[in-house]
Amino acid sequence: MVPDSFPVELVSWEHATILSRQLAGIIRASHFRPEFVIAIGRGGFVPARVVCDSLLITNLTSIRIEHWGTAATRYEQARVRFPLSIDVEGCDLLVIDDVTDTGDTLSAAKEYLCRKKAGTIRFGVLQHKSSSLFIPDFYSELVADWRWIVYPWAIHEDLVGFAEKMLTPSGADPEEIYTALKTVYAMNPDMPSFQEALNELVDLGKAVREGDRIRKAGPGEE
Repeated sequence: MVPDSFPVELVSWEHATILSRQLAGIIRASHFRPEFVIAIGRGGFVPARVVCDSLLITNLTSIRIEHWGTAATRYEQARVRFPLSIDVEGCDLLVIDDVTDTGDTLSAAKEYLCRKKAGTIRFGVLQHKSSSLFIPDFYSELVADWRWIVYPWAIHEDLVGFAEKMLTPSGADPEEIYTALKTVYAMNPDMPSFQEALNELVDLGKAVREGDRIRKAGPGEE
């Protein structure tokens, strides 16, 4: 179960690129050469593309597995939503995702690809949390102290989700909401991105702006 309060790490584009290149280097050193790289959608799209670029692999495809929603909201069970569009029977595969948390996503991917009768299947992620029951073959960084990790390709979506958690029926000014976000989640996003997230919540009908204050939308206002 995800606690009500926990630290959140915001990964920059620069650091994400470094981790992706490091992952590719580790895979190269292992001498594993897959016939296909499979990105786990959506978090694995960018890392997989960088890995393919670094290893000069052009056979890149994807599957979509849902386990986590926005702002650390977890679905009951990891499930394959969009399956593979190719036949991988007997093929050696490299599966790439951004992070292992519980490990359920990669476990679901392995089970699915084994049913497809793939050959050797290996898994790589940028950051592997020690809390994960699934240990990938390759990872750039071990995360020993659990925290929620937000990658740059998901910053707006997650920031909207976390900002929504801070809304109250009575409302508050943006600075107060920003302070609450830092207190509860140890997040420190830049103010323009935070303001954009609040604007998104208003546009979505999930928040109401009243002068300098923003409050949670009530029944019938959404």
